Amino acid sequence: MATNSFIFYSVKIAGELIFDVLYFPLWWYSRGLVNIIVGVKDFLVNKQKSLALLVWIKNIFKPMYAQYDWQGMLISFFMRVIQIIFRSMTMLVWLVLSLAAIIFWTTLPALILYEITFQFI
Repeated sequence: MATNSFIFYSVKIAGELIFDVLYFPLWWYSRGLVNIIVGVKDFLVNKQKSLALLVWIKNIFKPMYAQYDWQGMLISFFMRVIQIIFRSMTMLVWLVLSLAAIIFWTTLPALILYEITFQFI
């Protein structure tokens, strides 16, 4: 009885292992890629919220500290422009890194296969 169970479960495990190996490329480029893209989108949305870039752009012509004289408005405008420039550059860096992660995700299996075949040659 024990050998029948052993054979049954060995065949079942081997079948699942073969299915997982064959299903892996399909998952990597379908569901896995969608998960990565959704994760990157959420990451970029959270970075935009933490940088508050849209808030700075929306309030560019409003004076800071309620100083409505022309000096206060001029200083506020240029300070906000500088903040928008630096925050936009920071957001651009996060965007480039996120796109690099997606590109890395899509090219990693091909790179691994290339390296494996390179070792055999």
